[in-house]
This record gives sequence, C-alpha cells and structure tokens, in this order.
Amino acid sequence: MNIENWWPLLKSSTRQWLIDNNGDVVPPSILDQITAVAGYPTAEASWVADNCAEDFLLSDQAIDWIEEAANDEDAGGE
Repeated sequence: MNIENWWPLLKSSTRQWLIDNNGDVVPPSILDQITAVAGYPTAEASWVADNCAEDFLLSDQAIDWIEEAANDEDAGGE
C-alpha cells in the first residue's frame, strides 16, 4: 500500500508525529500504528527505506511526500 493510501487512515496524532519528526527514526509505537493500516512493511513498499539497521526509517520518497502533505495541511488542506 502506498503512503497516499494509508496516510489518511492514521490517527491525526500519528500523522502529526510523522510531520514533526519527518526523517527521524520511526519508533515502534508509530510503526505499529502504520502497519495496522498499511500492513507489514516490505522492501518493495515505496515508503520503506533500506532498513539494514535495527532502527526503522521511512524512504526519502516518503519523507518528501510527508513534507508536501504537511505544507498542504498548513495551507488549509486535508
């Protein structure tokens, strides 16, 4: 599932955390909320970074998308 599809299904507090911490390591509690709506992250998912370490990161594409979504929300969208 693409970020465009699961983003609106997240709690607003989860979306806000992702906006406020865009590019940071995604903590297990936030990742659990994402996987509840998007399914388990696979290497093929465009929103998943190359997570070789134990920390989970979103892909550059997802980080850019979140930044754009945040800017739209700040402009009165959503």
